[in-house]
Amino acid sequence: MKALKYTILSILLGGAVSSCNFLDKEPGKLVIDNYFNTPEEANSFLTGVYAALGQSTFYGADYLYLVGGDDLEHYGGTNRSPNSTGLICNNATSSDAAVTGFWYTLYSGINRANIFLENIDRVSKIDAKLKAQYTAEARFLRAFYYFNLVQCWGDVPFRTSSTSDVVGLDAPRVDKQKIYDFIVSEMDEISNETTGGLLTASELNYQPGRISKSAAWGILARVYLFRAGEFHREGRAANADETKTYYEQAAKYAKKVVELGKHTLAKDYWDFFIDLCADRYNSTATESIWEIEFAGNNTSDVKAEGRIGNIIGLAAPDMSSKSTVTGSADPGFGYEFIFATPKLYKLYGTDINAPELADPADEAAKALREKDARYYWNIAPFKYVEDGGKNTGVTGREFYEQAGLDYVLANDKGRSYSYGSKDVLTTAKQVDYARACSKFRREYEADKKDKNSTAINFPALRYSDVLLMLAEAENEVNNGPTADAEAALYAVRERAGLKEALPKMSKGQFLKAVKDERARELCFEYTRHFDLIRWGELVSSMNPLAEEATNGVNSGWKQGPVNVHNYFRISEAYNYFPIPEAEMAVNKAITQNNPGW
Repeated sequence: MKALKYTILSILLGGAVSSCNFLDKEPGKLVIDNYFNTPEEANSFLTGVYAALGQSTFYGADYLYLVGGDDLEHYGGTNRSPNSTGLICNNATSSDAAVTGFWYTLYSGINRANIFLENIDRVSKIDAKLKAQYTAEARFLRAFYYFNLVQCWGDVPFRTSSTSDVVGLDAPRVDKQKIYDFIVSEMDEISNETTGGLLTASELNYQPGRISKSAAWGILARVYLFRAGEFHREGRAANADETKTYYEQAAKYAKKVVELGKHTLAKDYWDFFIDLCADRYNSTATESIWEIEFAGNNTSDVKAEGRIGNIIGLAAPDMSSKSTVTGSADPGFGYEFIFATPKLYKLYGTDINAPELADPADEAAKALREKDARYYWNIAPFKYVEDGGKNTGVTGREFYEQAGLDYVLANDKGRSYSYGSKDVLTTAKQVDYARACSKFRREYEADKKDKNSTAINFPALRYSDVLLMLAEAENEVNNGPTADAEAALYAVRERAGLKEALPKMSKGQFLKAVKDERARELCFEYTRHFDLIRWGELVSSMNPLAEEATNGVNSGWKQGPVNVHNYFRISEAYNYFPIPEAEMAVNKAITQNNPGW
């Protein structure tokens, strides 16, 4: 399945990720003058440009600790101490290892792309169309890495040429608007229908490990939406004309994906995620547009594994050392680090036009929650159990509520392991909102699993995200929902099982409906943190949860009395990441950190 193997080049180029300065000489183990002779070498080097995505400092692991905490999800677990790195536990500093590693990984990826673009013309006997495709992919990745830098840090150093000398490398921060202009120009040019080099998703056979036109257009819509909300974290009034232009562009590029007519939603919500976990692409529909690829199970010299499903997923006993335990008896070890908040739980029972979150005990809320196919897939309805704890394999699932047990047994239809009479209800009678993310399920991996390494890809862009971006942008541009906006929102809701006709809504009501739908649809996919920032709602959405967590068991949130309440007491400083102390120590052109850091 895996179209990209992050192996040789990621090893050859990996040294730069841990270097002291992002402008350090790179690559340290490859002599460029002796490379770029054949199309195969060009492809291998391009793989190295992609490889930054899968580093443990990015989607491979640490990105979770950087952006995985918000008003829908939190780091948790019974009596679990706060994570020592990242922003997820509200204890980050400018010397934070995850922040520093992410900064250097992004600049390493940018430098690799610059090297590639400076040397691709040296490749002999390469087909012109293939050369254009490779060039376009490298340009996209460079722009995407810069978008991540702007999202997280705002103004950052900006270079479009590679560095091969370690002398005189001080680089000042550049106005993020200039970098935005570069990002959108690059992505637009390479995805142009007639002159751009990117292939369509169909030309790539809907294998979304490589960048397609659809991926570029979808990410462009995301860029413009975030840019439209920049005034919030800058603490200034919006420029109405400028903001409208950004929303128009977001709508334009999201609509390009829709009008292409090549992407559809999977019939059942869970089909997409089963494909991710089972090492398949788009087996039932063409919903997947871009995935961050991982491969292997830590049994060979190929090191391309990640930790999706392991650090974000259901808890299960470790059976990796038991050679005879396979199949349903080994659903894959998970740490269960990430839990849903009560807010997410309540959103699944909230009516589309409700001004406030529903009381979860309300009968109407219960009925709506159980109708939404996403609820029992995204928020764990059970935990894996091993009868007798003899380390011989999982023997069943313990469900948190009768409705969850009934729903899963009625809707399995071969989509997950069934343990029959071993499926039981928990003995706990008290309401508990503290349930883990269950969106990424290791039980669909190959029979024998490694303890900490998985081959589960990460969904960087799904078609449902594009539809919701279109709905939001159209609503903003037209001062209210258009037919296209309503159709896009309705499509996402209908697939989830919410098939009622949409009521007539004002601009504000429709925006709230889109925000809530993004929560239900995209939770645990690392988009919410940045959504809250661009809406100007990060602090106002996070802080109220601190009080609810402090009430702990009395509020039905058993995570509360441990550490969780502190994770939501963030300040406005969290609208940006801190510039790494290690960078400021060597780059004398950066003299001031972001506000609050």
